[in-house]
Formats: sequence, C-alpha cells, structure tokens
Amino acid sequence: MGSKVSSKMAAPSARIIQVVRPHAPLIKFPNREGLPRPNVAEALKSLAVNFPPHNSVPPQITKTPVPLTPIPGSPDTLASVQVLPARYRRRPMTVEEMDFIQRGGPE
Repeated sequence: MGSKVSSKMAAPSARIIQVVRPHAPLIKFPNREGLPRPNVAEALKSLAVNFPPHNSVPPQITKTPVPLTPIPGSPDTLASVQVLPARYRRRPMTVEEMDFIQRGGPE
C-alpha cells in the first residue's frame, strides 16, 4: 500500500508550456508602394470644380408627410407579459428606486 500520486493530482503542479504557432493572415492588403500619393490641395481643387456653388438659402422641400405605419408583429399586451416565466419578468420597482431615477442619480 504505497502512496501513489495519480496524474490528475500532479497536474496542477506541472507547468504547461504552449507554443504559439505561426499563422497566415486572413486579410491581404494590396501593395501600394508604386502608386503616387495624392496631393491634398489638388484633391480639394478638383472637388470644388465638380460641385456647384453653395447657396445660402436652403431649398424648400414640399413633401407631404407620410403617415406612420405600425411595424408588423404582435405588440406587448398584458396577457403576453403574464405568460412569461417569472425569471424573464421585470421585477417591480421600489419607491426608493423611482425617487433615485427622478432626481437623476445620487445626491
């Protein structure tokens, strides 16, 4: 009846060393070293040429408002909330919690 130490009991004292294996990157970026770098001043000039001058008066939009349509699906009703198991229901708020929210936080 010798004292044998099982491998499970000796595992916490043993040090496990893991080696990070090299990996291939998942994203490949194009090589842009040969492309000329854009000049900011030239880019702004070309944008200014392409856009019409800005008027100080915004155009009037005469679009009639579209009535809001309800999103399809069943709205929450008292019956649907009562069917929920207790662990999914919202717990009732205490008066202290309501006062805390109304005053905007701690005093």
